[in-house]
Amino acid sequence: MVLDRQLEILAVCGVGMGSSLMLKMTAEDALRALGIEARVENTDVSTARGMTPDVVIGQGMHTSEIADLAPVVITISDFLDKEGLEVQLRERLTEQGWLS
Repeated sequence: MVLDRQLEILAVCGVGMGSSLMLKMTAEDALRALGIEARVENTDVSTARGMTPDVVIGQGMHTSEIADLAPVVITISDFLDKEGLEVQLRERLTEQGWLS
């Protein structure tokens, strides 16, 4: 990894409990498969607005509200699709120069 520190990633949903927790676990699995060290937190949209993550992951109805929160915002439709998230993370982190 090219980044000189651990990535900060937020898994976001409306309330910050059920679906963001599932997404957090999926993201951790995808990051592990990519060999990327990251701190993944799950939270709600309102709390996310006060944070400064590197990556935000969530459903389109939520990521559209916080699209300017992080350099990388990934919209997902299937909270359990580890392979799909892995592909998106690889592409977006490579674009940022954080993954070689």
